[in-house]
Amino acid sequence: MKKLLISTLVGTALSFPAFADDINEMNAKSEQLSLIRVEEAKAIALEAKPGIVDDIDLENRSFFGGWDYEIEVLGKDGKEWDVYINAETGEVRKVSRDWDLF
Repeated sequence: MKKLLISTLVGTALSFPAFADDINEMNAKSEQLSLIRVEEAKAIALEAKPGIVDDIDLENRSFFGGWDYEIEVLGKDGKEWDVYINAETGEVRKVSRDWDLF
């Protein structure tokens, strides 16, 4: 039991700097492309679906016509949600339940 707890804590501690690096990279890319910043996208997503941000990605979605932030939110209802934010305008494109089967 102790080994599992220790390995979980170490894995969590090691993943935090990588998440911070990803955010720095996304902010740099958003500045170059004149997109909204990560913090603004997170605030918009949490307004659309209150909870805790679990993950965030900046994606070029040619079928939607531009850049989107895909934000995973752990909702107050205990369910995971995907919130898609237009990275150019800040418009909420879509809020949908994350139906991970695994």
